[in-house]
Amino acid sequence: MFQKLVNHNKDIKQLVDKGYAATFDSNYLVVRDIPYLDSNRELQMGAIISKLDFVDQNHVKQTDHQVFFAGSVPYGLDAKPISNLGGGQATLALSEACEDVVVQRSFSNKPKKAGKFEDFFDKIESYVRIISGPAMELHEATPYTFRVVSDITSDTVFKFQDTLTSRAEITDLSEKLKNDIVAVIGAGGTGAYVLDFLMKTPMQEIRIFDLDPFHIHNAFRSPGHIQDTEFGKPKSEVYMSRYQNFRNGIKAIPKYIDISCSEEIKDVTFAFVCVDKGTSRSGIFDLLVSQSIPFIDVGMGLNRKHGPISGMARMTYYSAERAQEVRDMNMAPLTDSEEDVYKTNIQIAELNALNACLAVIKFKQVRGFYHEENSIYHSIFGIQDLRIISETEHD
Repeated sequence: MFQKLVNHNKDIKQLVDKGYAATFDSNYLVVRDIPYLDSNRELQMGAIISKLDFVDQNHVKQTDHQVFFAGSVPYGLDAKPISNLGGGQATLALSEACEDVVVQRSFSNKPKKAGKFEDFFDKIESYVRIISGPAMELHEATPYTFRVVSDITSDTVFKFQDTLTSRAEITDLSEKLKNDIVAVIGAGGTGAYVLDFLMKTPMQEIRIFDLDPFHIHNAFRSPGHIQDTEFGKPKSEVYMSRYQNFRNGIKAIPKYIDISCSEEIKDVTFAFVCVDKGTSRSGIFDLLVSQSIPFIDVGMGLNRKHGPISGMARMTYYSAERAQEVRDMNMAPLTDSEEDVYKTNIQIAELNALNACLAVIKFKQVRGFYHEENSIYHSIFGIQDLRIISETEHD
């Protein structure tokens, strides 16, 4: 990946050609072998790290004047901390391939004349003059080591660079999701939005289970671009096709899931149950509980007794340890209802999306991506008052 950047970006190539030990990791430019002086004017080596903002797959641009630094406070020839660096203590999670680069602080030094750096070459050169200048003068050290650092590929799932993660500095949190193999059982309205949200996470694999054909009414509860060639195809195949240009690790399984499908869910680490038939839900629960797979079930209960539609959207979490206990509480309907507005009303995409949001947020709480004060396993959103009522394990 880094060699592609070198070939397509003049400023990155200038850094390499001048001898900087530059590489790429977790959507950051990492420049090792940066000499500097410590408080005793002894020679130390650090690294400069800068965010990469991808314009497309092959081109990056310089967008700010800040950098991260792996090293202690740099000192000048006068044995005083170098002034005008700004910033402060900071940490940054990089991949295991950069475990030798331990970020300790950030620097913020804006060019006085231009007010901004022209490109990455200009930026790195400026910081090296400030940080390394004293060490280069006193110890004749050089940052131009021409050391070749092995190319690092940080994203093996996405077909585009995940610059959102690096821009938000949440690489360490995203790492918590990368080993998951998730099953989405039911790709109707809510399931489709669950899929849309999960496709943007770096999880290893997403399996889509749904045999039902994609019809016109599904289009009104479906995220993304609709093509008339999708109608009549199994929903699982429709959604796999939509996201194949975005990421790898998608499997379409056009099949109804029940207790007999243990092979189809082999190695699954988490599941989302997004079906509207109680009897189908019951068989799926039997399978997931028997295989000790944690899962989240979603559903809606809508009615139209006095004009406008009212009702609720539900999210229930079944951990591997408490799945049977929660199931016995009858939080989710396991039989079929004759009167169900949900099955005929097609103008509820916003409720599907909200229901999916509740489920995916809970999943990310379970994985430690989002903070959770209380261990919530059941939440109900009321449409009429926009309130969420939740139950915790300690209630």
